[in-house]
Amino acid sequence: MTGIPQERYEISSDPARLDAARIHTWLSGDSYWARGRTREHQDRAIAGSLNFGAYDLATGEQSGYARVVTDLATFAWLCDVYVDRTARGQGLGGRLVAAARDHLAPTGVRRFLLGTADAHGVYEKAGFRALDNPDQWMCLRFA
Repeated sequence: MTGIPQERYEISSDPARLDAARIHTWLSGDSYWARGRTREHQDRAIAGSLNFGAYDLATGEQSGYARVVTDLATFAWLCDVYVDRTARGQGLGGRLVAAARDHLAPTGVRRFLLGTADAHGVYEKAGFRALDNPDQWMCLRFA
């Protein structure tokens, strides 16, 4: 149809499609939250998580990534959302977040959390809101 842009990216949760080396380069070298993360740690994180990749339909190249730590029953934590610099500004981050949300919706997960320093607008579009009672949440940091 004329006037409707062709979708350029496909979102997939197939772990076999992930480009682990590329994900590690993105996160360890360009993110503020995982800078310096070792490849071993990144590979373990991928192995223990539900992962989403965004792939350029023309090249097959991975252009984005999101990871969810979850038991698929009660709780989920969205993390490591990253879009390649060449693919930013096209709504791909929002599509990754929506794909994760939609994947988890039928599981019965009651709490789907995340932390962000600078992308609140992206997550709000997918339905995320500030914690109702942040004083009820605690954190234990090992490093």
